[in-house]
Amino acid sequence: MCGIAGAIAPPDRLDEEALRQLGTRMGAAIAHRGPDDAGTWTDAAAGLVLAHRRLAIVDLSPEGHQPMMSDDGRWVIAFNGEIYNHHTLRGELAARGQAFRGHSDTEVLLAAIAHWGVEAALARSNGMLALAAWDRHARTLWLARDRVGKKPLYYGWTGDGTFLFGSELAALRACPSLRTDVDPDALALLLRLDYIPAPHCILKGVRKLPAGALVRIDATRTDARSVPDVHRWWNAHARHEAAIDAGFEGDEDAALDALDTVLRDAVALRMEADVPLGAFLSGGTDSSLVTALMQAQATRPVRSFSIGFDNAVHDESAHAAAVARHLRTDHTELRADGRAALDLVPGIARIYDEPFADSSQLPTALLCRLARQHVTVALSGDGGDELFFGYGRYVRALRNDARLERLPRRLLSRLAGDPGERARLGGVAALRAELSTRNLQDVARHRISRWRRPEHVVRGAHPVVTAYDDPAALLRNGTQADQLMAMDFACYLPEDILTKVDRASMAVALEARAPLLDWRVVELAWSLPLSLKYRNGTLKYLPKKLLSRYLPEALVYRGKSGFGAPVGDWLRGPLREWAEALLDERRLREEGHFDPAPVRAMWSDFLGGQRKWHTHLWSVLMFQAWKDAWR
Repeated sequence: MCGIAGAIAPPDRLDEEALRQLGTRMGAAIAHRGPDDAGTWTDAAAGLVLAHRRLAIVDLSPEGHQPMMSDDGRWVIAFNGEIYNHHTLRGELAARGQAFRGHSDTEVLLAAIAHWGVEAALARSNGMLALAAWDRHARTLWLARDRVGKKPLYYGWTGDGTFLFGSELAALRACPSLRTDVDPDALALLLRLDYIPAPHCILKGVRKLPAGALVRIDATRTDARSVPDVHRWWNAHARHEAAIDAGFEGDEDAALDALDTVLRDAVALRMEADVPLGAFLSGGTDSSLVTALMQAQATRPVRSFSIGFDNAVHDESAHAAAVARHLRTDHTELRADGRAALDLVPGIARIYDEPFADSSQLPTALLCRLARQHVTVALSGDGGDELFFGYGRYVRALRNDARLERLPRRLLSRLAGDPGERARLGGVAALRAELSTRNLQDVARHRISRWRRPEHVVRGAHPVVTAYDDPAALLRNGTQADQLMAMDFACYLPEDILTKVDRASMAVALEARAPLLDWRVVELAWSLPLSLKYRNGTLKYLPKKLLSRYLPEALVYRGKSGFGAPVGDWLRGPLREWAEALLDERRLREEGHFDPAPVRAMWSDFLGGQRKWHTHLWSVLMFQAWKDAWR
């Protein structure tokens, strides 16, 4: 796991030394992602520099140093991630006469690109990645991101025409000519979703490469007026439709065995490391299943980690401890209170790099910090909810959509009207909002939105289409449940869940791996009927059935409380003074991003006892904290 960065400057603008200095600055800005080694490589004639920061996981020797050049001298790569099937690829390449100096997966990926080309090498790879591959002969730069979006990649242009890219926005900001104007449309997305989905970015002129995407940059044409085409080398939408068309051939027992086999192998592949390894264990179905499969294949107790809160609503630590005892893992638990959050908050905007407002960012950051004291790699259960119907809001959305289908929906949507932000408070306002929906996408968007009308509070913002609005994001086949999971897989999973874990883990140089997001597990899940995901009120039916092979049913079948934080309590308590300073009316007015009136009114209502406004306020606070961090 590492960090990558680089630039292509206009001809004759920067000499080799200036390019190297720029690359060094960009790499230093993301040194936390790779504290073990640093490297830069330049092609001065093309105006290119590649930078790399290394967190050594596989092959700790200097043979894993990056940027790395291919044997024939044509390709140079800066790579962030892990190729889990690199042993298989190494065997194929060796059979074609390829010799290897070390045993790193980077060297294998580079050789694969040299033999088969970028897209074919990616298609053969099973892993998580963001990469920059420079073709010295064609003078083209290839940027790519893994299938599901585990690893991030930003890119954009400066005012003088320099093309920049990096694992985090911080790398781009290390270039002094980058404009730092806030994009109000992206800010409105933050208020609506708690995150800013790709391709959008909080800074104008900067983009995020979507999951499964590839872009080719011609070094002779790098200005923003010639925006390169983004190509999906792995199209989740098309693969999902194909999996549904193919279906799963077999009964429930066959599906259970298939899931056991592929997930066991996915876990085993992710257990390879030349450094200490462990698991995040919340006690929920997904993390318990991953930990169980790890322990079943380990020769010693697996290191497991959980976090508990002084607020019982968010505390699952006792259940995690019970699972750990049954599996006989070497378990460590961290207790967190408002003071721990208060200590973390001043640095939270730096950790997340771009404004990010999922409040579970706080326990995630604390958990990663705890785990890093003992291990360098941790496996997680991310992805199970989006693949196996794991959210209660799916059930509620389908129920409400079915009820509304029996009513004159178009007429109701005109008469009911959307009460705006008050729809979050329940009662008549929530009913009016639900009646105003026209289709399943409307229902889903209402379920996941914080601010219903963020463009009314963000100055200069306009509504932006996402997977929750775009009819093209809907599958041509499958059930309504498939549509809900597909929308989340396209947007919520990569841009919230995986972003949260990537930034929190890499801030402390911890590699997080997600076996449930192995593409083979993903496509198997897509092929399964809904009855194997949701049955008789049981969410994630098949994963729970599989977990019952490793845990007693009392530890498997229990309610889901999620992985959150008592932010409302904290904002009224230890974080109140911090929040008041960020929401100061004069400051809001002078900075000009928000209309102060609705923000201040919401803060006043919240302090007066309105319990739900903390979710709205947290997104504003995270943006304000981000502004302070980068001021």
